[in-house]
Amino acid sequence: MGTFEFDGEKYRSASKHQKEWGSDLIAEISFEGNEAVLDLGCGDGILTERLARFVPHGTVLGIDASVHMLKIAETIHKNNLKFACLDINKMNYTDEFDLVFSNAALHWVKDHKKLLKNAYRALKANGKIWWDFGGSGNCANFFDVIKMKISEDNYVKYFTDYEWPWFMPSKEQYTELIAEAGFASWTIRELNRDRYFSDTSEMIRWIDQPSLVPFIQQIPQELKETFRREVIEEMVKRTQQPDGTCFETFRRIRICAGK
Repeated sequence: MGTFEFDGEKYRSASKHQKEWGSDLIAEISFEGNEAVLDLGCGDGILTERLARFVPHGTVLGIDASVHMLKIAETIHKNNLKFACLDINKMNYTDEFDLVFSNAALHWVKDHKKLLKNAYRALKANGKIWWDFGGSGNCANFFDVIKMKISEDNYVKYFTDYEWPWFMPSKEQYTELIAEAGFASWTIRELNRDRYFSDTSEMIRWIDQPSLVPFIQQIPQELKETFRREVIEEMVKRTQQPDGTCFETFRRIRICAGK
């Protein structure tokens, strides 16, 4: 499966919860201030810039495969901060980074055996990975709705041999993967980040960017808006609460591992 192109402006306005998780993740890390940091799937660059503040005598490189995301990220300027358009699956660094960081991105990477191998190689001696991404049980309502829609007669022909775009493992699954990757130590946690969107508008922004992107690109232009509307209507029907909020499950895997 290839990479997906996202709308950086729309993502920035729809990613409040991702930023909250990322800020929490960064708060767990102890910085000395001179580290070389790699941010995988940096998106709009907000968290990458925050990392750069913690390493004033170090460097931070944010990589992302989305050109439109990087256009937004590259509006951020700091002397120790750079961005590069690069597919995570194709990164090829050796002994360059003290920290390989990632938030809310790596569930878009299907081959984590390869990812862990490449991340391990990218680390300097005693370097660490610190990751948070979607895990087992994530987005249960949206996944049920989207699986139902793409199997309907109007749309099923556009999803012949379609590859599900995400890898969202359990703690047990990931423990097996990381045990094979060569890391000297690790901790893996499953986190419940279930969320009530404040209203339907907030949930719809999240559906549009990034959740619906891998599916809407499969649909012919003349059916895209109908497909989107039907998904949104079903999501509102399933998730809206009496007070107008909308509930969705957000389950995370958080990994810290040292070389």
